[in-house]
Amino acid sequence: MSNLSENIARSLLQIKAIKLNPANPYTWASGWLSPIYCDNRRTLSYPTVRRQIYEGFAEIISQKYPNVDIIAGVATGAIAHGALVAEMMGKPFIYVRSAAKTHGLTNQVEGEYHEGNKVVVIEDLISTGGSSLAAVDALRKVGCDVLGMVAIFTYNFPVAQKNFEEAGVTLDTLSNYNTMIKMAVEQGYVRPEEQATLAEWRHDPANWRK
Repeated sequence: MSNLSENIARSLLQIKAIKLNPANPYTWASGWLSPIYCDNRRTLSYPTVRRQIYEGFAEIISQKYPNVDIIAGVATGAIAHGALVAEMMGKPFIYVRSAAKTHGLTNQVEGEYHEGNKVVVIEDLISTGGSSLAAVDALRKVGCDVLGMVAIFTYNFPVAQKNFEEAGVTLDTLSNYNTMIKMAVEQGYVRPEEQATLAEWRHDPANWRK
């Protein structure tokens, strides 16, 4: 897994799905200042990286969850990735909206499933884990048995680890913030002296530079 994690981090940096700017931080929708911005939707535009991701997902799922019935993607960022994994593994695919529709069938979970189906959830990015775990909750409410979640990248926030543990959800990711910093320094995307700044942000992002 260490080689996969490094390869994915290298790819995300190369295609600018991850952008680093410690000197001029980005502002997230939450209002947090951040030296990193991650947009994994860019991976869909690069066939080699796209394949690297869905093959990585399929490998993890095959090893850890051989009895999976259905692959579920979290809308909207993980729908395409989830569908690619399901296609490769020959499994049905469903996806989970952020909220139930207010018209029509008012579904939050879209696609065919049955009570007791064993589901693995695909996500693109883990920050605090709130929206990802809301998708898990929606699947559980309709009777699905969520085996675990796999994501492309996690910021390794302590609060996310706590949230997943409390929800009883196993999380695996293709790559992570710590590996990404290591690769960014090695590949020259940031200067070695900026490594401490990047590490500092992860431990308390809500209050960084306030």
